[in-house]
Formats: sequence, C-alpha cells, structure tokens
Amino acid sequence: MALPLFDLPLEELRAYRSKATAPDGLDDFWQEAIAEARARAFQPTLERYGGEAYGALEVADVTFAGGDGDPVRAWYLRPAGSGTTPLPCRVTFVGYGGGRDLPAAHALYPACGYAAFVMDTRAQGGTWSTGHTPDPGAGSSGAEHPGVMTRGIADPRAYYYRRLYVDAVRAVDTAAGLPGVDAGRIAVAGKSQGGALALAAAALVPDAVRLCHAEVPFLCDIERGMEIASEPPYTELVTYLSVHPELEDAARRTLRHVDGALLAPRITANTLVAVGLRDPITPPSTVFAAFNAIEAEKEIEVFPYSGHDLPTSHAERQLAEFAEELG
Repeated sequence: MALPLFDLPLEELRAYRSKATAPDGLDDFWQEAIAEARARAFQPTLERYGGEAYGALEVADVTFAGGDGDPVRAWYLRPAGSGTTPLPCRVTFVGYGGGRDLPAAHALYPACGYAAFVMDTRAQGGTWSTGHTPDPGAGSSGAEHPGVMTRGIADPRAYYYRRLYVDAVRAVDTAAGLPGVDAGRIAVAGKSQGGALALAAAALVPDAVRLCHAEVPFLCDIERGMEIASEPPYTELVTYLSVHPELEDAARRTLRHVDGALLAPRITANTLVAVGLRDPITPPSTVFAAFNAIEAEKEIEVFPYSGHDLPTSHAERQLAEFAEELG
C-alpha cells in the first residue's frame, strides 16, 4: 500500500532537533547498569550448531550474561576453516517482536568472509522470527508476543529497555572477547528496534564500536513518536496512558533514559542511518532527531518513497561500507 508523506518537509527534517531534554544523571544511570551486569557476568558458552548443514560456515549457539547478569542467547557465525584468524565482526540486533531466528537468516556476512554475532531479544521472538531468551526481571519464561513498551515504565531502573540496552552492550563485550574476533573491528547494526539497539550500544560503549549501521531506528525522540506514529509500537504508549494518565510524567521521565536522540551525542563511531520518509512506525522526524544529534562522522540515506521497509540496495551499501571500513 502506498503511504502518504505526513511528517515535516525534508529541508526541515535536516535541521530538526528533539525538544526532549536528558534527565539528570543519565551517564551515571547507564554506567551503573553496565557495571552491575559486568559484575554478574559469567563465561559465555559456545555449542556447535547445525553439524555439516552449513557447509562453508561455522555456527555456534552462544549463551552470554546480559543485563542484570541474565542469560541471553546469540548466534556466532564465521567462515569455516578460518581457525582463530581475527576477523572483523558485525554485531546485529533484531527488530520489535522478533528473536534471533535461525542461523540461515544471518549468513550474508560470514559468507563474505566476516564474523557475525546475532543477539536474541529477551521476551520477544513470538511474532515474525523465533526467539529463545526470557526476561527474568519480569517473570518471563521464554519468547513472547509483544508488546513490551510499558513493561516497568513507571521506574527507569525497572524498565524493560534498561535491561535490553545493557544486553546490547554485553553483546558487544562478548563478541569482542570471542576467539577469532578482532576486538578493534566491531560494527553494530540493526533495523527498527535493532537500529535503536545499535545506536545505544555505540553510545554506551563508544570505545568498543567502530561502525554503526542504524536502519529506520526506533526509540528515538520517543515523545514525538507518541504524537505522530500511526502504527505500533509507539501507539502502545498512547493506549496505555489513555488508561493511566496519572503515570504520564513518570513514563516520560523513564523514556528519556532510553531515548536514542538523547544518547546519540555520545557516539564516536562512523555512523550510517537510513530513513523512509513515509514510515508510519518510526516517523522520519524521530530518526532525524537522533541523526542530527550525532557529532561523529555520519551520513543519512533518505528514501523518499519508502516506509518502514527499505530496498535491498541499502543492505548492499551497508556491506560495502563494512568491507571498506573494517575489512
């Protein structure tokens, strides 16, 4: 279905900034969360997956310690026969509702000679791709159908995305320490929620990330998204606050702790962002709010006729940039 233009004109988007302000103690909040997780970390486990089915690829099923020390699943893929040769690694995060799926969904980068680490998404993986990681902090026992936008929203420390953002940081930590990964050549990448996690990881552990690919990133200028997005997940917040208006101030305060537009100035990696100007899920102004706040080397690819799904040419551009920057 063709979608209309509904947001600001492109020339205004290029100058647009979020009106939200960062909460006091934002850096301390994240440093504490990351330190707590690292203090509870355990040695990651790797189990071979798939036998001979993957031929020229080696696949390991990984369990590592994420936010609050909770176990998080991931895939680690690399070219067969590469031994322990240090390779650049792409750490990938998944969109809303999805999990890590099966390794076959992530074969492009290892097929091209690089390592890939794909993080599962706690308490998701019940919508369009399978997942296997629970959210113990909320009593979850496995994959779920979302949403999770309001899980713990009255308190920043209890909020779901605090745990998920720390999972992303710990995924970078874990990938950098794996045999056969060059810790100096780490990229983070993802689409939608995955793009939000890529931006968050690049912001929260900037010294560990050299390249960031964020495609139509979610959770940027969240309060603007609540105003103009016509499709979920931002609409989950609107529906919730229509029933619980007394929690609006607390919810907005919590959301500002995870807002990618407020974390973006901390990014030092070379960053490529992509945006569709007809996107009803992550409206273009929210994406530009994060992009415009990045102070590192950056570029945004604009797709005037796209919504939330972008053409395959962008995936090819990402691969070419990865090869040039890290290969």
